[in-house]
Amino acid sequence: MADYPISAQMLAFVDKTESFTNTDTSLAGLRQNYNRMCQAFTPSPPQGLTVADSNLGGVGIRSYLPTPTTPSDGWPCLLYMHGGGWVVGGLDSHDFICFELASALQVLVIAIDYRLAPEYPFPAAYDDCRSVWQALQAGQGPYAINRQRLVVAGDSAGGNLAAALCLGLRDHGQPLPLAQVLIYPGLGGAADLPSRRDCADAPLLSTADTDAYLALYLSDGAQSSPYAMPLRAETFRGLPKAFIAVAQFDPLRDDGRLYAERLQAAGVNTLLYPGKGLVHGCLRARGQVAEVDQLYTHLLHYLRSEGLTQV
Repeated sequence: MADYPISAQMLAFVDKTESFTNTDTSLAGLRQNYNRMCQAFTPSPPQGLTVADSNLGGVGIRSYLPTPTTPSDGWPCLLYMHGGGWVVGGLDSHDFICFELASALQVLVIAIDYRLAPEYPFPAAYDDCRSVWQALQAGQGPYAINRQRLVVAGDSAGGNLAAALCLGLRDHGQPLPLAQVLIYPGLGGAADLPSRRDCADAPLLSTADTDAYLALYLSDGAQSSPYAMPLRAETFRGLPKAFIAVAQFDPLRDDGRLYAERLQAAGVNTLLYPGKGLVHGCLRARGQVAEVDQLYTHLLHYLRSEGLTQV
């Protein structure tokens, strides 16, 4: 870690995360290890939170409801897309952040159990997210939703899907979310971006890792699609306002930075959080690493300022 001056707290988090890796590099082994790691960082659900699984638009979802009392104009809602390189993870893997968002903001959070690559490469995950969005717009959700206060969010591969969803909705003239929240997203940046080189062997995600996940996700011809690689979009005008958080020591850092620059240049109100001292995947270090707690403080403040709260 000499090349990456992370804090002692962050180093302890990295060490604990890496303790779940083993020599089984098969797809089943990777998923099992990832699930074990996620479980170790998942707290119990906050008191008063109702968590329920269901199906929406033909796709599995998990709802996180902070109170049974529905607001008169419907629930403000955050639609969450989990990370995991489009290859690992699911509803259980990101309970931790959905617990936090639903409880802290007192809003409905809906997580999407999209199909995973390589069994289901692009556009399967993207299509699943579109299906859930369209079902919500059609009033088919498990709870009454205020569609004017609907935000999409995701981390890593989930950030890619959230950005891609916004592009697709704009391109097809469909209703857009109030905002998009992208946390250390992978957006299809070029292989020669400085962060690919400077963070080639960064903690928890290397440049080789990002290449391997992309190879599993991308179907034939997908590299040219902005819905697979949002940085390939021809224009960034007309997209929802954005909060983009990157991690300083992450090969995907410049994806988020470049996307923020292009959104800002296109007149989209965009807030870039620079993530000093952060590494990819650090959202799980809530309550353990001061730099991560600071990210959450800024994220929650942003969402509250955009009206996504009941308190």
